[in-house]
Amino acid sequence: MVPHATTGGGLLEALRSTVELRFHGRGGQGAVTAATLLVRAALLEGKWGQAIPSFGAERRGAHVLAFARVAEKPVPIHSMVRRPDVVVVLDPSLILVEKKKVLHGVKPGAKIVANLPEPVDLGDSSARLYWVNATRIAQELGLIVAGWPVVNTAMLGALAKATGLVSIDSVVEAIKEHWSGRPRVAELNAEAARRAYAETREAVAKPAEVAQP
Repeated sequence: MVPHATTGGGLLEALRSTVELRFHGRGGQGAVTAATLLVRAALLEGKWGQAIPSFGAERRGAHVLAFARVAEKPVPIHSMVRRPDVVVVLDPSLILVEKKKVLHGVKPGAKIVANLPEPVDLGDSSARLYWVNATRIAQELGLIVAGWPVVNTAMLGALAKATGLVSIDSVVEAIKEHWSGRPRVAELNAEAARRAYAETREAVAKPAEVAQP
């Protein structure tokens, strides 16, 4: 059963509790699947969730967006996320080359959860960077499709670690449900999520230089 939308004062409360997320990936990396699995993990915890794919080019390698919302109660909103609390970046090149697009519209103090071999400078942004080498994890586990490392499940583990929005146990359960007919694939993706959860780190900002008297 789909829960009814909250109304009145309850709506304001639900809106305040809503966490809005934007996923950036390349076509073929599974950004839309990542958003869907996040919502399933939230539902397993008794929360409300909504996943929204972006319309546009979805050819392999093209910049693809997906959106999600997670809240304690249903929210009657069904639109793209324009002011994300959390941004998940599946491909390192997107934050290295298209940083402005990745950071566009983020709320102050937003969390950026990125697939990176090492942390990068976010410039003047107040966003907090969390990073993990999801590409390496996918390669080590053999999660390769048509020559591309599939990093979406690893990034869900990173998201769980960085935000606490859902537990890693719920992420793993959602993954195993999704690939219930392919237990070996399910376990590899679950392991990717668990490893990324363990390895995700917050980038430490460099201390400001103090002028000498």
